[in-house]
Amino acid sequence: MKRLGLLVGAVAGCMMVSASAYAAKPPDTWDGLVKVAAKRLDLAYLQPGADFRGYTKVMLDPTEVAFHKNWQRDYNNSSGRGLSARVSNSDIQEAITKGVAASNEIFAEAWTKGGYIVVTEPGPDVLRIKTGIVNVWVNAPDVQTGRSLSFAPEAGRATFFVEARDSQTGALLGRAIDQRYAGDAGPNWRTSVSNRGDFRALVATWARDGVRGVNELKALSPIRQ
Repeated sequence: MKRLGLLVGAVAGCMMVSASAYAAKPPDTWDGLVKVAAKRLDLAYLQPGADFRGYTKVMLDPTEVAFHKNWQRDYNNSSGRGLSARVSNSDIQEAITKGVAASNEIFAEAWTKGGYIVVTEPGPDVLRIKTGIVNVWVNAPDVQTGRSLSFAPEAGRATFFVEARDSQTGALLGRAIDQRYAGDAGPNWRTSVSNRGDFRALVATWARDGVRGVNELKALSPIRQ
C-alpha cells in the first residue's frame, strides 16, 4: 500500500533531499528541474528540454542505504525493551552493508532486463543513475532474544530516490522520490527472513518503475516545459 508521508531530512552522501519536497504543496521547481505528473512515484522533477532518446547504457552509482535518524533510539527505548533485544550500532552497519549489496544487485538486474547495458565508464550514450533507499524504518527487526517471531503490521517503510544525469557532462536531467510501506498491510508475524523478503520486493518494484520511467521519457523526449 502506497502512502505519502513526511520526507527524509537528508540523504547520506552528497545529495540532500529538501524537506519541502514532501510538504503539503511541493515546490514547482527543484535545482532547475520542473515538477511533472508522475505515474508510479510520489514526486518527479525533470529538466525542460532533456532528451533521453540517445541513452542505451547506464552507469549505476552504489545505492545509498540509510535508516531513519531516530529509528534505533526509538526502538531501543520502547517500553519493555530489554538489553538483549536492543539494536546495536554493529547491527545497523551490518544491515546497511547487506542492504547496499542487495540493492546494487536488484537495480543492475532490472536495467539489464529492461534492455540496457550496465557499464562502469561515462560515454555519449550512457545515463548515470544514482539511487538511494533511505529513511528505513523496520517495525519488527527480530533481534535474537530467544524468540523467532515478532508481531507487527507492515514490515516497515522506506523512502526511495533516483537521480539521472548525463554521464559525460554531469548535467542533471531528472529526479524522483517515493515513499512506501514494505510488506502486506495488516498485523502479521514478522521474522528477519520475512522482513528481508518484503524489503527486497519493495526495492525490486522501485527498480522496475525506474526503468519503465526512463523508457517512457524516451517517448516524450525532448521534455517540454
